Parts: sequence; C-alpha cells; structure tokens
Amino acid sequence: MSVEDANRKVILGLSGGVDSTAAALILKERGYDVTGLYFNIHENDKSGEKKAVKVAEELGIDLIIKDVSQRFNEIVVSDFIREYSKGRTPNPCTLCNPEIKFKTLIDEADRLGAEFIATGHYADTTFSSIQNCHVIRVSANRKKDQSYMLYRLPANVIERLILPLSDYDDKEHIRKIAREKSMSNSEDKDSQEICFLNEGEDYTSFLKKHGVKSVEGNFIDKDSNVLGRHKGIINYTIGQRKGLGIALGKPAFVTDIDAENNTVTLGENVDLFNRQVICDNVFFTSTSSSRIPEFIMGKRLYGKIRYAAKPAECSVEEYKEGMIKVLFDEPQRAATGGQSLVLYMDDEVCGGGLITIERK
Repeated sequence: MSVEDANRKVILGLSGGVDSTAAALILKERGYDVTGLYFNIHENDKSGEKKAVKVAEELGIDLIIKDVSQRFNEIVVSDFIREYSKGRTPNPCTLCNPEIKFKTLIDEADRLGAEFIATGHYADTTFSSIQNCHVIRVSANRKKDQSYMLYRLPANVIERLILPLSDYDDKEHIRKIAREKSMSNSEDKDSQEICFLNEGEDYTSFLKKHGVKSVEGNFIDKDSNVLGRHKGIINYTIGQRKGLGIALGKPAFVTDIDAENNTVTLGENVDLFNRQVICDNVFFTSTSSSRIPEFIMGKRLYGKIRYAAKPAECSVEEYKEGMIKVLFDEPQRAATGGQSLVLYMDDEVCGGGLITIERK
C-alpha cells in the first residue's frame, strides 16, 4: 500500500446505529477508504452484529467483527460491579473508550496499515498550541456533545482520530444524511446509556445477577442518627430523592453512601452543594499521566462533574500523589463518587479524574 493510499484508509467503529452510519457516509463522501469495525461485547448475543453486517452491506464497505467480550468483561463490567459494591456510581464509557474501543481501533488500523481511525461521537479534535498536543474539543452540537466521554484518550490516539459528526449541530441533520441514502436504520432510536444491559434490564437487576448482594442497612442523618432502613446501597445514588421508601415529613435527598458501614445518609438539598471536589485516577492529555501540566496551574478552567452537567468555572491544584483538588467558583450539586470530573480550557479537553468522597 502506498503512503497516499494509507493516508486515505480509515477504520471506523460501526455499531449499526445511525450516528456511526452517518459517519461512514460522510467519510466516503470525503474520499476516504472506509472499513467498519464492530465490537462484539456480548459473547452469546449476535443481534447487534447482524445489524452491523446489514448496515455495512448497505454502505458497501468491508466489516471487521472483533469479539472483545472477554476483555470487556474483565475490565469494564468488573469495574462497574466493583464500583457499585463500593457505593460509587461509575460511568463505563470513560473506561471502555481508552481500554477497549479505541485500543482495538488503533490495533486494527496498525494491522491493516491505515493512518486513521474514526467513530460517530459528537466531539472534535484539534492541535492545541497551549497543550502542545492533539486534544479532544467540544462538538458543534453542544446538546449531544460527548467530549466528556473521551477525556482519557492519549494524544497519540487523538492525532489519528477523525470525528466526522463534529460540525453537525442537529441530530435531525444526521438522520437526514442516512435517510437520503435510504439507510434502513435512519429512524432508529438512540442507543441506551449502558450498552451491556439487556433491553428492559435495569442496573440493579444486572448487579444482583452478577452476585452483588443488596443488604439492608440504616438510613442515617449527618449526625449519624438512625432514620430508618434502606434496601441495599446499590439501589441509591447521590442526589436521589424519589424511591427512597421513607417518609420524614420533608424532602430528603441521598447525600452520602458509605459501603464500609452499609449506611445511606439523608439530608436536605442544600447539603448536596460543595465548592471543593477531590479526584483520584487522574489523567491529563498533555502529560499522558496524572501529572498536572504546568500551564494549568493558576489558570481558570471549566469543569463538568457529570456528563449532563453544565461546565462551571474552577481551578485545580495538587492534593495527594495521583490526586487533584478542584475548586469551583460556585458550589456544585451532588458530586458523586465514581463519576468523572472532566476539565476544559475553553472548548478543549485537558484532563480529569474520578470523583472520590473522603470521610472524616
């Protein structure tokens, strides 16, 4: 393969959904030689694979099917189970992307001599003069922006990544691209948030099926007074109000989950707000490590404490080894252990980490 041919060859993550389908159509229109790659995370479920095969045939592209189910279970599913057992609320995508999806895309691209990889994420890439490396950038579609999910990708992956949906600010435009090419999936619903749950299955059922015990314990207040009994910590998350199964005569919210003592703390809405958030398992794009880059120190950044949160002004400082302290200008509501806090410089992702709750 010539250098010119390699520079036009791209390995695209093809789920069979409308986003990755539109990404393939856009890449083909731009003159790229597209090969699809389907990630089979369900060892015994071939329904998603059949859909991807059908879409690849309609697109007229080759499709690679990779069974990543064992590695996915060992890394992503096991982490999901472990985190909920600890009273934390994980986001599987932020782990799957660097460890499974993009690692597999790069490995296949290298095997086939392709210069680029691509996905149907709503995000963008750019070379940052401040960070001095390729970084993820916010998509034109702010409502569906997925830059948050990609914050752990290293720069050497980002520099080979094409995100064809980056300039489209309306999902209907994406459907129109698929519709105009008579793609069979143009009107399909968006996929569910947790891809490894079966249709109609909730996360608590999944956890119980995988051996996580839902042991009853005490609801307590911030002074450790017992308020009642809870049904097991896996049934609750920070900020939750509905479904508590307890009447206190006033609105009550989950403000803490302590797995060690099997307690769920209830409080008022005001108790959920904090300016200071601690993160472990930290990763910065420019250093490809937990080391805070010098250009960040003392700078005004924007932080998101969950995918759907609005970016809020903050600053960052070292806390302990491999950990950071993020100080927000305005208190943030319901910072939740296990969720990612992602940091931005204007519209560029610069890093982030997993929120951790420290108890006195």
